[in-house]
Amino acid sequence: MTAPAPTLIAPVQREPRTRRPSDSRITGRVVGRMVAGLIIALIFVIPYLIMLIGSFKSRFNILTVPPTYWPTEWHPENYITMWSTPETPLPQNLISTIVISVFATALVLLVCVPAAYYTARFRFPGRGVFLFLVIVTQMLQPTVLATGLFKEMVALGLNDTWLAMILINAAFNLAFAIWIMHNFFAGVPKEIDEAAQLDGAGKWTVLFRVQLPLVWPGIVTAIIYTFVASWNEFAASLVILSTDGNQPLSVALTKFVGQYDAAWQYVFAVSVVAVIPVVVLFMLIEKRLVGGLTQGSVK
Repeated sequence: MTAPAPTLIAPVQREPRTRRPSDSRITGRVVGRMVAGLIIALIFVIPYLIMLIGSFKSRFNILTVPPTYWPTEWHPENYITMWSTPETPLPQNLISTIVISVFATALVLLVCVPAAYYTARFRFPGRGVFLFLVIVTQMLQPTVLATGLFKEMVALGLNDTWLAMILINAAFNLAFAIWIMHNFFAGVPKEIDEAAQLDGAGKWTVLFRVQLPLVWPGIVTAIIYTFVASWNEFAASLVILSTDGNQPLSVALTKFVGQYDAAWQYVFAVSVVAVIPVVVLFMLIEKRLVGGLTQGSVK
């Protein structure tokens, strides 16, 4: 009997070791990014901090030379007395701003959602020209068309009314909202629509129950953009709204700056109040921006 031949075992091939960065290098990168992020954040936040601190100063303290960053005396009553100043009725201005911004945003959503869905899902003659004109209208601003808008609203009997500014703000923000929603609808596979239609869903059911949850981030973007643009609109409101109570905060803010004098403490305080609703809107709607990415595609 012969002994079995010994089997040869091939040596194990070891993968080359990759050098991992040391903990000190990782910590240095993290610290560097944090410092860079902090510097960028301060560049954007400092003007708002100066505005906030200035709202607690007196007019004399603001005009002191050399200027002081911190108030010599704190005046929180500025946020109370500004509502009863003779320059402008701020409570009515705030209501006017809210009404115009909310209804203009609602009108934009009411029109842009079906329009964007139709252009993204259906082919029709002049589709490319229509989308091109949508972009071209973004070149036209209320400042350039203020005189024409004023004559048009006078002819329609809508001059110096909230309805006039609702229509104007909706018109100037509608093009951007349609283009945003068009891209979101175009990014949804058509097979989802076909599957819903096989289950007996009509076109409107597909739009509202299937498509809208999938394009919710686009709706959020359109809401934020339209609301902020309507909230900050100035040129058309200055020309069309002549009554002090009908004017928004953006126009009312100029009433505190005169030719020879300016109530800067009220300018800063009103500016802080005007910023708060926009920040609150973003905080309320930001969570749904991420949640909408994963909802709506599960039957």
